[in-house]
Amino acid sequence: MEETAKRVTRRRVRTRARLLDAAFTVFAAKGFGRVSIEEVCEAAGFSRGAFYSNFATLDELFFALYRERADLIAEQVSDALGLDGPDLDVPASVDRVTEVLLLDVDWLLVKTDFLVHAARDPAVAQALLDHRARLRQAIADRLSRAKGHTELPAVLGDVDGAAHAVVAAYDGVTTQLLLDRDVDAARGWLKQLLTALLTDGGGTPG
Repeated sequence: MEETAKRVTRRRVRTRARLLDAAFTVFAAKGFGRVSIEEVCEAAGFSRGAFYSNFATLDELFFALYRERADLIAEQVSDALGLDGPDLDVPASVDRVTEVLLLDVDWLLVKTDFLVHAARDPAVAQALLDHRARLRQAIADRLSRAKGHTELPAVLGDVDGAAHAVVAAYDGVTTQLLLDRDVDAARGWLKQLLTALLTDGGGTPG
């Protein structure tokens, strides 16, 4: 009996993961408001029954998808920032963070859909605010550990101010990226902006 329950649980986990992966692909291609439950099921290779055994609505699936991806990216950013020891190698850290944040244009499309959706739903908006707060906290924690080893420009105030500035720079660059799809240019600009923000001298655009 216990072994049967474990198999059912594993199968359910796999089914849910396939639905989320399929939904990500379909949402990125068509946009959240233009996708039906049937399209997600077809992309995943499941029936509507499999969908409803995991999610009550398409909104619930979208919410679960966003949280899963957002948590992964917050973890990746934290890991990318944690590789230098107590001294913060700003250029190397910026390189690693921009690799994590900028390569997935599909994620940016889905995230933008979620932003528009959240702007009309306070509960969903709170989930987005929570994600942004986790990203900022990961950055602030890393900058805080580097205090005494790496000085931040005084204009940023404290590590929280610096973390807000980093996320704001990312928001601006990725808006342009969504329009021109030039990942290399976006990565280059973000590296320049973040280096300038986090060091006294900054860098000279190449």
